[in-house]
Amino acid sequence: MSNPDSKPEDQGPATRIIHNQRHKDAFGSPYSPIYNTTTYRFENTAALLDMIEGRSEGYLYTRWGTNPSIQELEQGLAGLEQSESALAFASGMAAISATLLTHGRNGIVCVGDLYGGTQAFLIEQCQALGIPVTFLFRDEQHQLAEHLNTPGKLVYFETPANPNMAILDIRAIATVAHQHGALVAVDNTFASPINQKPLALGADLVLHSASKYLGGHSDITAGALMTSAELAKPVATWRKNLGQLIAPETAALLSRSLRTLPVRIRQHNENAFAVAKAMEAHPKVTNVFYPGLPSFEGHDLATKQMTGFGGMLSIEVEGGQEAAARVADSLKVFLLATSLGGVESLVSQPSATSHHGISREERLKRGIGDGMLRLSVGLEDAADLIADLTQALG
Repeated sequence: MSNPDSKPEDQGPATRIIHNQRHKDAFGSPYSPIYNTTTYRFENTAALLDMIEGRSEGYLYTRWGTNPSIQELEQGLAGLEQSESALAFASGMAAISATLLTHGRNGIVCVGDLYGGTQAFLIEQCQALGIPVTFLFRDEQHQLAEHLNTPGKLVYFETPANPNMAILDIRAIATVAHQHGALVAVDNTFASPINQKPLALGADLVLHSASKYLGGHSDITAGALMTSAELAKPVATWRKNLGQLIAPETAALLSRSLRTLPVRIRQHNENAFAVAKAMEAHPKVTNVFYPGLPSFEGHDLATKQMTGFGGMLSIEVEGGQEAAARVADSLKVFLLATSLGGVESLVSQPSATSHHGISREERLKRGIGDGMLRLSVGLEDAADLIADLTQALG
């Protein structure tokens, strides 16, 4: 039996997010109204100065992050990753860019495959601003220490990675980074806080495209950073001055979605595992990339640092790029679309979407074959998803 007097940090994720500390509604609603408010009045100048100078709590201006709808969301986000602080952003790239500009100014070392938007920002903006950026392939991570020759750098990676689901050892990378005075930032979008908690494994900052699993319904664009209060504070300044804050209406929608995140993730996990096993047995599928399969290269590591294997997987179709395109075009339940993490199942072809802009040689070096299809497995009946893939492959 659970302890009714337990602290929030001792409770399970579903309990924490449903009973998140909330604004006290005057009419007794269990959930806060949406505060579509840009500014807030004060009784006098002394009260305004007390708030600005930290002697009293209050709200000043929404772009600064002082808005009840946004702060309620951030309390929920922090509870999910069990961090001291959380910051909500207008998009995942807003969260990533503000974090990299804040904590990566002394140099950024990226390990493994990255989301295309992140890689473009690192190359086109960070390097243009004079920030040193180093890219290591997954099989080059043993070189990490030699690229941390000066303290104050930031190590950045995703696990599972897009689109081959490659697993990186968060604890091992964090150990090396901290030995050399570097911070570690992990994009936890694919796993979600339900399946993986990077902060508990030694990471310093955790990032999410909240448009994906945290939102879960393909109807919002948002981002999130979870970290310590000390590391969050300077990022909040960048967010304020770059105008990257999430809108109150979007914050309220995201707060709503978080309440069902644990149950949604459980079904994503179950469906994706069923699809992965079925595809592994199909004669026209030459490879299945899913951390939950014992045949997957990173399965043992995933089992150690994840509590569930997620709703994302990729398959390689016999016959290469044209055959994969025919399969994608023949699907009826899976929708041909980018993005991921919604209740509906999606299919995309990395060579035509996320990795279209890089050479075939580099794609193959990253383990992204011509016939690869990335599947975001949704909440439909697993049998229907398997039947749809089977008819398309046939």
